[in-house]
Amino acid sequence: MKTDTIAAIATAMTSAGIGIIRISGEQAVTVADRVFQAKNRKCLKDADSHTIHYGTIVDHETVIDEVIVLLMKSPNSYTREDTVEIDCHGGVLVMQKILETVVKNGARLAEPGEFTKRAFLNGRIDLTQAESVIDLINSKNDFAWKSSISQLDGSLLHKIKNLREIIVHETAFIESAIDDPEHYSLDNYGKKLYQIIINLENEIQHLLDTADNGRILKEGINTVIVGKPNVGKSSLLNALVGSDRAIVTDIAGTTRDVIEEHINLNGISLNVIDTAGIRKTNDVVEKVGVDKAKEYLKGADLVLYVIDCSNELSEEDHKIANMIVDKNVIVLMNKSDLQKKVERKDLSHTSEHIISISAKEADGIDELTEMICSMFLNGKISFNDEIVITNMRHKKELLNALESLKLVEESIEGNMPEDFYSIDLMNAYESLGNIIGETLEDDLADEIFSKFCMGK
Repeated sequence: MKTDTIAAIATAMTSAGIGIIRISGEQAVTVADRVFQAKNRKCLKDADSHTIHYGTIVDHETVIDEVIVLLMKSPNSYTREDTVEIDCHGGVLVMQKILETVVKNGARLAEPGEFTKRAFLNGRIDLTQAESVIDLINSKNDFAWKSSISQLDGSLLHKIKNLREIIVHETAFIESAIDDPEHYSLDNYGKKLYQIIINLENEIQHLLDTADNGRILKEGINTVIVGKPNVGKSSLLNALVGSDRAIVTDIAGTTRDVIEEHINLNGISLNVIDTAGIRKTNDVVEKVGVDKAKEYLKGADLVLYVIDCSNELSEEDHKIANMIVDKNVIVLMNKSDLQKKVERKDLSHTSEHIISISAKEADGIDELTEMICSMFLNGKISFNDEIVITNMRHKKELLNALESLKLVEESIEGNMPEDFYSIDLMNAYESLGNIIGETLEDDLADEIFSKFCMGK
């Protein structure tokens, strides 16, 4: 592991009230003393940990800025190394000059995520907590924020550790019994282990049941608005956004390309795509838009199918309905303020989720919001203390662990020798260890932390 001293700007590179330059490593305090002149003339190396000092940053007797310095000595810091944070005025040039001065005096530029990587390697946090840091920074809604805070607090770490402790206990018993049969008996052990394995499988499956919705709710529900031309798709987008994001006219085919918008609804996010009206057309530009609409449907988590209920259903409506079979679909009977020519029973074969709305008047939007929340916060996932799997790497390792436990179950049912149990038990143990970083390969760690922002 690298133990040299690193430095980076930890705040955004833009004009702001303050900027922070972070230094961490064995020589962090020494480097800071070379560039910092305290008003009381005292050196940081002689100061107590977790103290604040006022002074200036100086480069060859040239004052760069008036600053406040925070001193955190090992091991009581984010990285468990000596750490110094310089709070300066938040100008881009000022922050760059201070960082350059720090580097000239013995530090090197930190790699993306290197501060958090050191916190992980030094045992202050596990890998799930490290990953939750970047998730917290990137959170777009209340769900993602609360899930990240929960994992940062160690909720998933404690759960995985508990599962691993059960597995290693049983593995140790098997190995002890094989090596010392006089003191440890394996009589009827398979029956006892079988129930333990079933319980472990149930707990892992419970975590896996949250994974798909967890990923969707963290990253945003990929929502595609579809329908034939002039049914009110763009009006619906404008009603959801709360502004005139899309051009709305009485001319069919106005929307020629997709329009994308990020919307927050009651704490969950929609990545909304308003598509061109789907119909057969000879217009080259409109045809490209229709083809794009069909392509976006393939990756949709949710389809908002808009129909004009003031007109009878057409062949185009039925073709669109056939395209969205097996999707999460909400049918929106738009233009409900006009005389209806379509009833709910006419659409029941398309989806059980049907709402009457007037996108033009923004009527029915609250009901739509509630329905989306009920579909994706359906009791398996909620804003409580339940652990939710939002990371696909975690899901993969849980699936690997579950597969290994299934093999143990099969070995017990087949009356295989007990050493077969321990092999698959240890595979499950290692897969769970990969989640928290206890059996992680260096190249995977490098890949994970390279996704972090600079200075974190």
